Amino acid sequence: MTAREPDRQPQTEAESFWEKHYRSRRTWGGRANPLLVETAAPLRPGAALDLGCGAGGDTIWLAQQGWQVTAVDISHTAVEQVRARADQLGIGRYVTAEQHELTRSFPTGTFDLISAQYFHTPFPLDRSRILRTATRALRPGGLFLIVDHGSTAPWSWNQDPHAHYPTPGEVAADLDLDPEQWPVLRADMPRRRATGPGGQTATVTDNVLLIQRTGE
Repeated sequence: MTAREPDRQPQTEAESFWEKHYRSRRTWGGRANPLLVETAAPLRPGAALDLGCGAGGDTIWLAQQGWQVTAVDISHTAVEQVRARADQLGIGRYVTAEQHELTRSFPTGTFDLISAQYFHTPFPLDRSRILRTATRALRPGGLFLIVDHGSTAPWSWNQDPHAHYPTPGEVAADLDLDPEQWPVLRADMPRRRATGPGGQTATVTDNVLLIQRTGE
């Protein structure tokens, strides 16, 4: 297992929120997000970046498939638990876990696959700038998968009835990428039956954007 931490800075309100959130979780390295599995399963393993790795389900699944994964999260607890889970499963050599407040620091390196799964927060965040930074870390031929909430699940921390979830078209417009160099491979809003952390189920909508870097 490789670990690298950026220089420590005073903890932000967002970091405190997510620390509390992940310290309260009782399971780690659980299910991978199904849209990540669907996208990555046919691919030849390479280098992957998991933005906002959280409990680590995606990181662990990718590593088990042979991907070299850089997992980042704002929560120190999340990063440490993903690290420990990878070591426990004997796949620590495939995982580099780093804590980043992504408006302050960003992981180094380039990647064949970048995944941003449900990259939402209750705090002000220049999300578009972070996602644009991520595109610059994608290798030619690489894929960038962005999956957002398209509806509010009963177990979500965000129960605001007026919440606006960005559509795939809105996310693509915010990225403002040259479509000749960055073709959109998928942009849709599928519905699925999901299971929450307490075992409850609900039908949810996912907003999915998959783009590829074709140019240098």
